[in-house]
Amino acid sequence: MHLHRYEPIPDPSDGFQLFEVAVAALQPTQMCIGMAEIRSRQLDFSEESHEERRRYLRSKPVPLVRNGAGDLWMVDRHHRLRALLELDSRVTTYGYVIAEVESHDRSDVLRELQRRGWLYLHDGRGKGPCPPEQLPSSLLDLEDDPYRSLVWKLKKEGILRPQPLIPYHEFRWGAWLRSRPLPPFHSGFLDPALPAARRLARSAAASHLAGWKGEA
Repeated sequence: MHLHRYEPIPDPSDGFQLFEVAVAALQPTQMCIGMAEIRSRQLDFSEESHEERRRYLRSKPVPLVRNGAGDLWMVDRHHRLRALLELDSRVTTYGYVIAEVESHDRSDVLRELQRRGWLYLHDGRGKGPCPPEQLPSSLLDLEDDPYRSLVWKLKKEGILRPQPLIPYHEFRWGAWLRSRPLPPFHSGFLDPALPAARRLARSAAASHLAGWKGEA
């Protein structure tokens, strides 16, 4: 799988103003998610108080692209916000605008996002790139990619180093793992693939991928 060159996602600490926004109003810039991460995040959220959740969301604001009509596209944070939206359809979060497109036309915004490398246009089976117009307009319509779930687990175990400014970093790892032989697995049952995935992620063959840590 080839992903276009990308512009790094601007860091929110670089003088951006945060504002509150309804999660249901945000349009995704990717076609799929890893459901294992969604379920894990929902368990975490269920143990937080309302104020703890607001503080957490403010510390993890969403990078947004806004068009001339005020519509918003999210360039990151799809998993935590999908998890929250399933729990509460009226939930809000905090965001910051990293780019603006004057046009009101959705296709113009998608072209600009694609030019900057801020779209992930492969489906849950790794097929693509699909036309940008096929992107869902709601977080609730993203499909499951088990390889994205697998990469989340590897990152959670500390095998991969987070790369917060690289768009769709985990999908790049997922695409690489998808090209390697792994036992059958799915997002609800990652165990069969984990031993081989751990070995592959630590191997020299993966050293070209950002976040590679090698052998512990």
